[in-house]
Amino acid sequence: MIRYVPIMLNCDEQTCLIIGGGLVAERKVDTLLGAGAQIHIISPVLSEKLLQRVDSGQIEWTAREYREGDLTGAFLVHAATDVPEVNELVAREARRLGILVNVASSGESGTFINPAVMKRGRLTVAVSTSGAGPLAAMDVCNHLEELLGDEFEPYLEFLHTMRSAVKKEIASPSARRKILRKIHEIDILQDIRRGTYTPWSPEQIQQWISYNREE
Repeated sequence: MIRYVPIMLNCDEQTCLIIGGGLVAERKVDTLLGAGAQIHIISPVLSEKLLQRVDSGQIEWTAREYREGDLTGAFLVHAATDVPEVNELVAREARRLGILVNVASSGESGTFINPAVMKRGRLTVAVSTSGAGPLAAMDVCNHLEELLGDEFEPYLEFLHTMRSAVKKEIASPSARRKILRKIHEIDILQDIRRGTYTPWSPEQIQQWISYNREE
């Protein structure tokens, strides 16, 4: 069994290449656009949805078959054609160049696989079965959606706001770690679930930081 390392990859402004222009490519484009990637597709034809993306300037398109050398300069690659032999050629070039590659037709041929994903604002939960059953991973995500409600979105926004303010106000790493731990002791999540939570004003945040810094 291949053992994968779970990571969250920063693709913002990175060149991400997709070989293929069908339904699989559509799904890859949706994910990468959400991550701020610069997307380039190489395929002789595109689906209607992808053509609309090209027309709107969201993605770049080269209208031809894949050729060796196309991957130069890419941050990551999706081999997403309906021809396994072409996908394997793409994977070989990517591995030779040290470029991250996902192979739609054969996950073990690539260097990464895409998990099933559930999102709640800033919360991202990724589920993988290491290639054993993508549909099973989606089922797990569906169960998690029932457990992790909409309250996590305002809760994580609160934590992000507080963390940003603490990092701005407190220079000492040790003092910062101490007060960041205290933030997690605030029972905001339960307040949100009860419907009693009101977002804190900048003044309230400043007062809380000042009080807890003095303790």
